Amino acid sequence: MKENFKRIVLKNGFTILFEKRNLPVVSIAFAVREGGINETCEEKGISHFIEHMLYKGTSKRNVRQIAEAIEKNGGELNGFTSEEVTAYWCKIPSKHLQIGLDVLSDLVKNPLFDKKEVEKERKVIFEEIKMYKDNPPSHVLSEFNSCLYTGTMGMNLAGTYETMSSLDRKKLVNKFKKIYTPNNMILCIVGDADLDLIEKFVLKNFGNSQGSVPQIPFETKNEIRFEKRKGIDQANLVFGFHMPLANNPLSHAALCLISLMAGGMSSRLFSEIREKRNLAYAVKGMAEIGKNLSHGIIYFGTPKESVEEIKKLVVKEFKKVSKELKEKELKMVKEQLIGNHQINLENSQEQMVHLLAAEIEGNAERFYDFEKDILAVKLKDVKALAKKVADGSYSFFALIPED
Repeated sequence: MKENFKRIVLKNGFTILFEKRNLPVVSIAFAVREGGINETCEEKGISHFIEHMLYKGTSKRNVRQIAEAIEKNGGELNGFTSEEVTAYWCKIPSKHLQIGLDVLSDLVKNPLFDKKEVEKERKVIFEEIKMYKDNPPSHVLSEFNSCLYTGTMGMNLAGTYETMSSLDRKKLVNKFKKIYTPNNMILCIVGDADLDLIEKFVLKNFGNSQGSVPQIPFETKNEIRFEKRKGIDQANLVFGFHMPLANNPLSHAALCLISLMAGGMSSRLFSEIREKRNLAYAVKGMAEIGKNLSHGIIYFGTPKESVEEIKKLVVKEFKKVSKELKEKELKMVKEQLIGNHQINLENSQEQMVHLLAAEIEGNAERFYDFEKDILAVKLKDVKALAKKVADGSYSFFALIPED
C-alpha cells in the first residue's frame, strides 16, 4: 500500500498523512506530537485532561452537537492520549469526510474549557484513576512504568489525585495554546478521500502560529517490587525489560523476542507456564516501541503461591532462548509478526493509529518497511537481547493477595 501513501509537510509545519483506499469509509485523526512524556511530574495527566476537555464543547458546538454530527451520520468518535501523542479521531462514511474534518478541526481549534465543565470532568478522571486502580491487571500494567523509569515516565498517564487537583482552567488553556499549534499537528486520513481537498482544508483552516513541546528528562531503571492487597484472589504479575528505541534496527529483533516469548498460544511462555505447568490462565506479551521510550512486558495471572516460580521460569526461558534459539523457530516468529501486520492493515482505523505512531517515531513512510525490517532480523541479535534479560536486566512487579 506504500504506493497509495502520501506525506506532506506544509510551510507552517503541519503534517498531512494520507493513505488512499477505495472502500466508502474514511478514518480521520487530528493529533499533536505531545503526551505524558512531555509533562512535568507536577502537571502529570494534563495532556489526558485536555483530551477530555476538547470533547466538552467548542465555540461552535456543544457536547451533544459534537457527538451527533459524527454519530448521526453513521460514524464513530473517540480520542486517546499516549506517552508521545494525543489524538482525536472519527471513522465515518467517506461521503461525510467534510463533516469529519469540520468537527475534529473544531475540537482542536476552538475548545471552550468552560470552568464548570473543567470541574465536572476532573471528577470523571478521578473515577477513571480509581477504575484502573481497582482493576488488578490494569493496576499492575499502570504501576509497572515506575519499575522501568524515573520521573514523569514512572507516573500514571492519567496523573494522580494531587496533580489532577492542581490543574485549573488557566493551566489547561496555557498548555493547550503552547502545544496545539500547526507545527506540532498531524492530520492522518486513511480511506476514500481526495488529497487536494484535504490539503486545501488545512491551508484554509490553520494559520502559522508556532509552539514548542517541552522535553522532560527521565532515566531508565530496573526494579523488582511487590504490593499486597486485600480482597483479591489472584496474583497479578508483570515481567518487563527495556528494548531499543524505534529508530534502532535492533527494535525489530526485540519485537521478535517478545513475540517468541509471549505472542499467543504458541509462544514459549504460554506453552511452558500455562499448558505444561497450569500455573496461569493469562499469559500475554506486549511491546511499546517509541521515539523516546521502548519496553516489552509480559503479564501473568496466577495463584500467589506461584509468583516466585513463574519469575524463575521466565528468566530460565530467556536463558534457553539466548543459547538454543534456531533459525527455524525465528523464521516462524517472523512469519507470525508479518501475518499479524497484514491482518491489521484491513482496518482503516488501526492503520491510521499505526501511521500516527510511525510518524511520531520519525517518519510515517517507514511503516511500510515493516516486513522488510522483520525479515532482516538476525538470530544473533535476538539471542543477545535474550541473554541481557536472562543476566538480570529486567523489572518485575507483583500485586499479591493479602490474607
